[in-house]
Amino acid sequence: MTNNEIKDQIAELKSDYVRIQGDLDKIEATGGNVTNAEKQLHHIEEELKRLNHKLAENK
Repeated sequence: MTNNEIKDQIAELKSDYVRIQGDLDKIEATGGNVTNAEKQLHHIEEELKRLNHKLAENK
């Protein structure tokens, strides 16, 4: 995987993270169950850590 591909994936994950975080805020405001959204955010955080580490290794 090239550095540009990694950066593209990171950008996409960040976009997903912001979207899910907004959804989470709406769910919380209405008293809904936030467990699934929190799991998705955690998964994205882990994937971002992995990709950032891989990007650092490639430099």
